[in-house]
Amino acid sequence: MRKILLVLFTALIHFSLLAQKTGETYSFEFKNVDRLQAIKTIEASTPYHFYFEKEWIDSEKTLISGSFKNVTITTVLEGLFNNTSLNFYITKNKIILTQNNVIHEKLANNYFGAIKSENINKDSNDLTGKPVFYQQYDSINKSHNKENNGVVFIGKETTTTDAKFCTITGTIINTTTGKPESNIVIKVRNKNISTISDNEGNYSIKLPTGTNIIETRSLSHKKTVKTLVVYNNGELNINIAENSNQLDEVFIKGKGSKAVESVVSGVISIDIEAMKNMPLILGERDILKVATTLPGVKTTGEGSAGFNVRGGKDDQNLFLLDNAVLYNPQHFLGFFSSINPYTAKKATIYKGSIPADLGGRLSSVFDITTKNGNPENFSGEGAIGPITSNLSVSVPLEKNKSSIIFGGRATYSDWVLKSLKNDDLANSQASFYDGILKYNNILNKNNSLESTLYYSHDKFSLSSDSIYSYSNRLASIKWDHSFNSKNKAAVILTNTEYKYDIDFDTTAKNAFVSGYKLNETQLLLKFNFLYSDKHKFQYGLTSKLYNVYPGFLTPTNPDATLKPIEIQQEKGLESAFYVSDNFKISDKLSLDLGLRYSLYASLGESDQRIYEPNVPLNDATVVETKHFENNEVVTTYGTFEPRIAARYLLTEDLSIKAGYDKTSQYIHLLSSNVTQSPTDTWVLSNLNIKPQTAQQASIGIFKNFDNNLYEVSLETYYKRSKNILDYKVGAQLQLNEHVETELLQGEGKAYGIEFLIKKQFGRLNGWLGYTYSRTFIKLDSQFSEEKVNNGNYFPANYDKPHDVSAILNYKFTKRYSLSSNFVYQTGRPITYPIGTYLYNNANYTLYSDRNAFRIPDYYRLDIGINIEGNHKIKKLAHSFWNISVYNVLGRANPYSIYFVTDGNGQVKAFKTSIFSIPVPSITYNFKF
Repeated sequence: MRKILLVLFTALIHFSLLAQKTGETYSFEFKNVDRLQAIKTIEASTPYHFYFEKEWIDSEKTLISGSFKNVTITTVLEGLFNNTSLNFYITKNKIILTQNNVIHEKLANNYFGAIKSENINKDSNDLTGKPVFYQQYDSINKSHNKENNGVVFIGKETTTTDAKFCTITGTIINTTTGKPESNIVIKVRNKNISTISDNEGNYSIKLPTGTNIIETRSLSHKKTVKTLVVYNNGELNINIAENSNQLDEVFIKGKGSKAVESVVSGVISIDIEAMKNMPLILGERDILKVATTLPGVKTTGEGSAGFNVRGGKDDQNLFLLDNAVLYNPQHFLGFFSSINPYTAKKATIYKGSIPADLGGRLSSVFDITTKNGNPENFSGEGAIGPITSNLSVSVPLEKNKSSIIFGGRATYSDWVLKSLKNDDLANSQASFYDGILKYNNILNKNNSLESTLYYSHDKFSLSSDSIYSYSNRLASIKWDHSFNSKNKAAVILTNTEYKYDIDFDTTAKNAFVSGYKLNETQLLLKFNFLYSDKHKFQYGLTSKLYNVYPGFLTPTNPDATLKPIEIQQEKGLESAFYVSDNFKISDKLSLDLGLRYSLYASLGESDQRIYEPNVPLNDATVVETKHFENNEVVTTYGTFEPRIAARYLLTEDLSIKAGYDKTSQYIHLLSSNVTQSPTDTWVLSNLNIKPQTAQQASIGIFKNFDNNLYEVSLETYYKRSKNILDYKVGAQLQLNEHVETELLQGEGKAYGIEFLIKKQFGRLNGWLGYTYSRTFIKLDSQFSEEKVNNGNYFPANYDKPHDVSAILNYKFTKRYSLSSNFVYQTGRPITYPIGTYLYNNANYTLYSDRNAFRIPDYYRLDIGINIEGNHKIKKLAHSFWNISVYNVLGRANPYSIYFVTDGNGQVKAFKTSIFSIPVPSITYNFKF
């Protein structure tokens, strides 16, 4: 009996001492230390000793700071391991750490009872109802298979964990580019649970606690499978690899039913990689030429530098290269684009509802993104063509984190101009080159950095006495930051410079040099907020500073009779605030609501003429000239720009979309030519030049057939514009100190219907597009000198009612294919001489109303043969040959019509053509 009492007494003392020990209080002060150092401090100051795996502590890299005054060891540990995946268990003087799970002192009441006998041998992943602790150690081994990428624990278990479902968020990331991937399906195996990543690659999904096997699905990416043990809400970023067997013969992206399901209409996405299968002009891939084969995008003619989108002028398109504005996107007098196709990743064209974060132009946005470098391996690709060579090289700097990509392109012959059937052009010369360098770095899971430098230069001579050159230079830097799974931000800084120079015969008496320059600096702050599955907000600020140097002329000969000219600098500040909400009302109805307010301020230093009100602007109507100091506000304009888009799903493969948007533009292109020229200049809005505004409404129906094999769309639009810039007859635009006296501003209207049918897969693929559209301008005034065509609407220079494009590619085998491109367009409007009259014994030509006639219609057929190298995996480089013939029919399509009065007083018409014969080319492409 004494022994029993002694044992009980000893045990009582032991538990009493243990209670006293765990109830003791301690004080610690931690300041920016890692958790391992904190653990060592606790061990040195207390009788406790920790047991753990070192990699668990190493994975928690955040430093901790905190003050603990006279608290229990439990309180200290709770603060130390808060917001980590670590739990702790105290027994005597030992502290045992666990990752994710909790050590239970006793099993849950239903631990063994949760297993039903009939399910013991059943291979099932549905373990709902069993304790999370049990699921971790019992069912994971059943879930593994060859395609599984391992087990991931989400959140950590707590003693109060009783949630049946938890929310998992994250981003789908392309392992090759390091960029987010949209429209990736995430599905839970054996459960009716799935979601899809948004345009930023983000996803959110609710999963039952316990074990879940998820997999990603995409036509263009390999499947990724992961086993998740879900304890609580958490974040999981998923890396996916591109599918090496991806079909690439169709270059209009159509991922499943994206065209039907997306909310915004009037959007074109171009697959850069697959452009290789399209017949090429002089062997050069061209992103922008591909765009013109799609409904709603036109040019005024062959070799034209400008684009007309849904009835807009060529200066109403915003070209962005990695968020920086590109003012002249053309090389070689408009024959090639200045976008390097070997460094471009994707091109998105907004011709309908422009997103609220983009603005500054009335008609469209060409948003072009360059590739990130390969962060794993040295790689590259290039091409050798008849007049150009192209090479891009990607170099990893830090494996899987940072890399650079460089692309360069140049001409090495001007034989093309010498072979053209145009005497003026045949005696000319032209060359160009461009280079781009991009750096990207994934700093950590929440931060990444991208930076792009680009430069292009063209030099040409259209006569023996002058040399023209123009260049684009831009730089951009972008910092992406993720606050958490729902809040992300980007800070973007860009700078753009466009300039041209003219060197006129340095040996002549009146030799001179002349030039023009535009510089633009922009800062953008963009935020994304994933409020819920139904609301995805975007908001931000943008501001850009324009510095325009309108031109100078400097004689180079001391004996020249020319006087030096230098037009005073223009300056303007354009800012905007925007907010948008992608609102999913139901599975069938979704809205994209955007509000944008833009504010423009014309700034000094400048001298501004004040004219009499309601009279023509000329030297005789000047009231005063007012001087404004540097950065003094001359005048301001503000525009409220709402954007609304809606989509209603009638069935899974049939939808109706509608949209309305208002846009404004504070910078204008001055051009006396029918098409945009490298020597055209830009002018800012000021006291005497108002900003342009436009409103567009559109509606369309989108249908997929045969399991998304065919995509069909039919859209119609109507657009009204105000303050559209035009010119008086005989206007002098260059080097004019008071250019507003040569300008007219009127109204515009445009409408059209666009049809597109695409076949995405199979041996025969491609698309057929048709557009019927009309564009009119109205220049009316009470004064005859400001009135055109009696103040009535008349067709714009780029009004082409009918436009047909057919792109077809037939794949004989995996290596051989035949492609063709057919284009038909109505001839553009022109003003004809219709007679002569005698005045004061002199003959004069009488012209028709402006744009009352049309030049002949345009049509062209191109064909190409594509030969890929063998598909061996282990080889130094993969090659691809393209043999194409541009203008197979040899049609002499008119580039321009001009009129000459001969010695007898008769007016004769002449036609010029750019390519009047078939133009063959062969290009060798390689990739390593």
